Amino acid sequence: MASLDAFAQWLARPQSWVGGFDLPFGLPRELVERLAWPTVWEDCIRHYASLSRAEIRATFAAFCDARPVGGKFAHRATDLPAGSSPSMKWVNPPVAYMLHAGVPLLLAAGVRLQGLHAGDPKDVDADGHARRVALEAYPGLLAREVLGNRSYKSDDKARQTPERLIARKDLITALEHGQTRLGLRLKLTHAQRDLLTDDASGDSLDAVLCLMQAAWAESRHASGDARYGLPANMDSLEGWIVTA
Repeated sequence: MASLDAFAQWLARPQSWVGGFDLPFGLPRELVERLAWPTVWEDCIRHYASLSRAEIRATFAAFCDARPVGGKFAHRATDLPAGSSPSMKWVNPPVAYMLHAGVPLLLAAGVRLQGLHAGDPKDVDADGHARRVALEAYPGLLAREVLGNRSYKSDDKARQTPERLIARKDLITALEHGQTRLGLRLKLTHAQRDLLTDDASGDSLDAVLCLMQAAWAESRHASGDARYGLPANMDSLEGWIVTA
């Protein structure tokens, strides 16, 4: 999908899935409360969606400017165990803009965002379960479990090195052999394996890492965990990265 419009159209299709999405689903509670924004998740997201990127950048920059060096950003509870960037960052990586672009589309499509939003009450299966369940995923969490600090991707062609190619191959092999704490094995055709190896940007492999996290969550749900593996004490404003 090459556009947000295409993504929105795909979300609205009548189908059943559990998906892992590589973007933050919520903002840090500390930030939201300091800004006096709504502390109910849906109300907060709708307010956030009403702002322009320039307004978000100016608001978040002013928040950071008022804080001491070393503690500029507010963090969600999930950031430390997941090793993820604060969801209020607007550069390197611009996850605040990713949230701004993606989460309102999930909300508008009536998707269930597990632990945050119930979704369309009519879009359920015969057992009353939501047909479309969105989970916040983070490929870096699973990649680091296998590779440590080794890099496996770069958007800069000059940095698409043989070392990163080897790291992608090692990561794919570990996923195929089930050598992660998720306890799942990835099945690939030869063509799929070649695609994941040859995509030096890592976009294809990142999608597979999110797929593995979603599959782990679905396996938990199939075993009777109604929360898809998310912790019972998850902050219903901030959200949580699945498998963290």
